[in-house]
Amino acid sequence: MISFSRSNGQKRVVITGIGAISPLGTSLQSSWNAALEGKSGIANITHFDASRYDVHFAGEVKNFTPDVYIEKKEQKKMDLFIQYALATAKMAFDQSGLKITEENTNRTGVFIGSGMGGLPFIEEQHTRLLEKGPGRVSAFFIPSVITNLAPGWVSMQYGIKGPNFTITSACATGVHSLGEAYNYIRFGLADQMVAGGTESAVSPMAIAGFENMKALSTRNDSPSEASRPWDKDRDGFVLGEGAATFILESLEAATKRGANILCEVTGYGASSDAYHITSPDPEAKGFVSAMMNALNDASLKPNEIQYINAHGTSTPMGDPLESLAVKKIMKDDAKKVWISSTKSMTGHLLGAAGAIESAFCVMALLDQKVPPTINLNSPSPECDLDYVPLKARDGKLKHVMNNSFGFGGTNSCLIFSKFES
Repeated sequence: MISFSRSNGQKRVVITGIGAISPLGTSLQSSWNAALEGKSGIANITHFDASRYDVHFAGEVKNFTPDVYIEKKEQKKMDLFIQYALATAKMAFDQSGLKITEENTNRTGVFIGSGMGGLPFIEEQHTRLLEKGPGRVSAFFIPSVITNLAPGWVSMQYGIKGPNFTITSACATGVHSLGEAYNYIRFGLADQMVAGGTESAVSPMAIAGFENMKALSTRNDSPSEASRPWDKDRDGFVLGEGAATFILESLEAATKRGANILCEVTGYGASSDAYHITSPDPEAKGFVSAMMNALNDASLKPNEIQYINAHGTSTPMGDPLESLAVKKIMKDDAKKVWISSTKSMTGHLLGAAGAIESAFCVMALLDQKVPPTINLNSPSPECDLDYVPLKARDGKLKHVMNNSFGFGGTNSCLIFSKFES
């Protein structure tokens, strides 16, 4: 007989559907297949002329066709990040088979986060304001760019009347959104949640801002090799875009409707460095706290984690500190856990990073395969763990972890487990 509750009385939470769009593909399966093959989705920027910039490349989504998901007249009312959210939500609903009805609509919510919102449309409309005057700014400007219109559109599309809002926590946004959706269900505030992250910030202002911070790689001669977490030649992260949306349900609700269960969410942790606006705590205290909170929530020992999809941004400072955090937590077992950074292939999707990387964690559990860290040819001396370099691996995975850390010292961590009734 299935137990619908955990030993602490909280409801068990499962995932029944996932939709994804990334620089590696316009579906979860195509993105996952490319990740297992070690392909790079990073290339020269096509969204705008980047020839005057120091950085000429990014992880752009290719061949996205919004007409498949959104009526043309509606597309004019939303920035690309909202389009990505709607597209991935449809994919997730299609896989899950969940139907919103009068019986469940008030017990279903939407938490889809974005770190930057409609930055490209803001830039476009600001140019129009300066060149043509205020009367030519789009009447849809405000609802096209504010972050909460991603979940707003999804709620309207499916008639979802439960909680509907956006969490914005920089690069930790996607994991925080999923984690809070998990909280809503396990504490009995909802039965189903639509959650994830979306971003479309490959734009002139974003590239200029990040490159002037000296945060981006400038490897213009070889974009596909620019994102190289833990490698001694890493010189910054690569900006990316995309989205991933999940259907989370209480195990009881999913079982009642005969849903296909992909995995169980078993642990969530969050913390703050309270240290600096962009730099992480130099002793990795915040990273450790978030990861330990997730482990404690899941009632797991550190050595029960077989794989970590790391934050792994390819920055000189962040990569060693995440490795330090793993060593502090895993101790003598630190070199036994498999760790990889799929940002080496997708770039950094900012507010959508934790969502797409969570999707890869679920796929790792389903396929019992771990994606590689590409471009890792010569690890830095302080980066001496098993980062699954260059090639994917087959493994026996039961519990996997996803880390996401963001500007402002915000940290988040999720644990996904193979579903066992």
